[in-house]
Amino acid sequence: MLKFTRIAAGLLIALALLLGIFAVTLLRRPAPAPVASVKQVVFPVVVATRVLPAGKPIAADALRVQPLPINPNGAFADPSLVAGRVPAADIGAEAPVLEEQLSSGLAERIEPGERAVAVRVEESNAVGNRLRPGNFVDVFFTLKRDGNMGSGGEIEHTQARLLMSKVRVLAFGNATSAGDTSGDPNGMVRTAVLAVPVADVDRLTLAESSGRLVFALRNPKDPEVIDAGAFAPLPAVLKTSTQTGGGVLPGDSTRAAAGVSLDALSGGTGNAAPRAPVAPRLAPPASRVASRLASSAGAANGIEVIRGGRAETVAR
Repeated sequence: MLKFTRIAAGLLIALALLLGIFAVTLLRRPAPAPVASVKQVVFPVVVATRVLPAGKPIAADALRVQPLPINPNGAFADPSLVAGRVPAADIGAEAPVLEEQLSSGLAERIEPGERAVAVRVEESNAVGNRLRPGNFVDVFFTLKRDGNMGSGGEIEHTQARLLMSKVRVLAFGNATSAGDTSGDPNGMVRTAVLAVPVADVDRLTLAESSGRLVFALRNPKDPEVIDAGAFAPLPAVLKTSTQTGGGVLPGDSTRAAAGVSLDALSGGTGNAAPRAPVAPRLAPPASRVASRLASSAGAANGIEVIRGGRAETVAR
């Protein structure tokens, strides 16, 4: 019995030593790092630093990038993609700038001082319907004199001339530079939209309505254009009073409002050519009047027909 007690005591002492060694080992270990919290995902989004009014280009200093926990549909991550764009409606301060809030379409592809003008075209006049948005064309036009107008016609001679050079095509048929670059599937192209300087819109519309337009496709790297200084300015339909003594011309919109006449566009004087005076009809000689009176009785049974200087009676 005593022997068994000694053995049990020895085992307990050994177990105590092992537990002590284990405790010392645990104390020497570094404390475990706290469990890291799940990092929240954020997205860089361009927001407005102040109210962006509708219809005015957005300044670069009115934008900044703000990390947001959500990424709205149509948001921007780069302010350079938004600067210069025009809001279609007011955008509040600290609000994300979205694509749907900005004006888009052809208006965004028109440079300042240009206007988008749609003109009628035919396949033979538009490089066989091979024009595409983004192409540059030279616009030629032909004016054909109407023979029925006589010497007083507004166009004295039939002519063909270059009207405008290096004009950018914004749309052609159903194709636009917004993404659809295919031509009209039915081959029935009827209109082309051109980016035209506002001062030249009068000439283009007048040439289209009074003549025939022809588009000549050109290489965009070709720098040659019409030298406007080689020609005298066309006389306007309306007289302007904004020209100063120093020779300062009115702005493009003012000159467009002054207009241009067809005679000036064709190289005439700028005013409609006067009609040829009509020669007065001379009174017939007394002998002819007497003969007509004498034949009036016979004319009662017929119809008197006068051709030039001849008169004859035709039986009814």
